[in-house]
Amino acid sequence: MAVRFAIPRTLRWLCCALLLAGVMLGGLQADWDFSLISRRAQDLYGPLGEGKQRIDAWQQLLATQKQMSELEQLNVVNRFINHQVRYVEDIDLWHEVDYWETPIEALWRGAGDCEDYAIAKYFSLRHLGVSSDKLRITYVKALRQNRAHMVLTYYSSPEAMPLVLDSLINEIKPASQRTDLLPVYSFNAQGLYLPGAKGTKKVGDTKRLSRWQDVLKKMQAEGFPVETTN
Repeated sequence: MAVRFAIPRTLRWLCCALLLAGVMLGGLQADWDFSLISRRAQDLYGPLGEGKQRIDAWQQLLATQKQMSELEQLNVVNRFINHQVRYVEDIDLWHEVDYWETPIEALWRGAGDCEDYAIAKYFSLRHLGVSSDKLRITYVKALRQNRAHMVLTYYSSPEAMPLVLDSLINEIKPASQRTDLLPVYSFNAQGLYLPGAKGTKKVGDTKRLSRWQDVLKKMQAEGFPVETTN
């Protein structure tokens, strides 16, 4: 993520989250027509080049991992996206301060920043059948880098210690072992959450606005069967 983290900006982050977080994909387990998606992607972005191979590999992964356990799916998806996408700041890749990629854009370019990894992992796991209430896109402060960062977190149950899927490392660890990350807030289809002494607490509903909705619209244009829900 290109934006440097600053504690006084927390309230602004939270307001943005209410706008950014509300619209999640429904029907993600529906069949995806990758022939259509590839054609649409070429119409939108031009020749896919090596990106076609990355998109084909993603299709193969999603087709072969549905019968695996959720923990196996987490590991396979985390390593795949980390391997296929190299970290590049938005300003360098898209000439914008903050640009949210669809998974197709990330695989086409083979590059993105922290939110793009988390988004691609989220959509992959949802398509494999992982419930949205087990997944949260989570903003953290990366203490070693002293900057804002985004990861995907997985809760096996509502009260479980979450597992962290991170672009910085391939190993998935419980949040209790990621002392280098300070959670700020998280969101999923059900709402916005803040960390507390007794775990995370839902503090608001989400709104149908912002870059997240832009991602959904772009995915619709790419040929994904997107349905929006609260």
